[in-house]
Amino acid sequence: MVPPTTLSGRSPLSLPMSHTTLDNFCNIKEINGASRDYCDKNNKQYPCVPGKGYYGRGPIQISWNYNYETAGRSIGFNGLNNPEAMANDAVIAFKTAFWFWMNNFHSVMNQGFGVTIGAINGMECNGENSGAVNARVGYFRDYCNQIGVLTGGNLYC
Repeated sequence: MVPPTTLSGRSPLSLPMSHTTLDNFCNIKEINGASRDYCDKNNKQYPCVPGKGYYGRGPIQISWNYNYETAGRSIGFNGLNNPEAMANDAVIAFKTAFWFWMNNFHSVMNQGFGVTIGAINGMECNGENSGAVNARVGYFRDYCNQIGVLTGGNLYC
């Protein structure tokens, strides 16, 4: 076995695996997501389209109208008018996951796993879902152990 290393070593591989395990590759749509309102009506730059839902879809289940539109502009799909593309087109889904990763995680991952939890779902860090936080940390610890790296500090948000 390779001697354990720190978060700056090979454990960045553990980060996306931990988050996508909780969001579950089997669920391409957020469970009960269609019943939730992820439309920021105050966001005039990226207004919601009537009848469209901006709930979690894809491997890193992004939500909210502003995330759908900025991802769409970046990778080339109409996020506001066609949010369903993330569930119906695997290429769009994974491009969006990589886009979200690079724009929200990559720059903060050296600050500890807990910061990445806040980057993917700040509501979990505000005490709304401590079970999800604990599950993410558990997956992260398991993956780090399996690949022989240390978790580093700051595991919780």
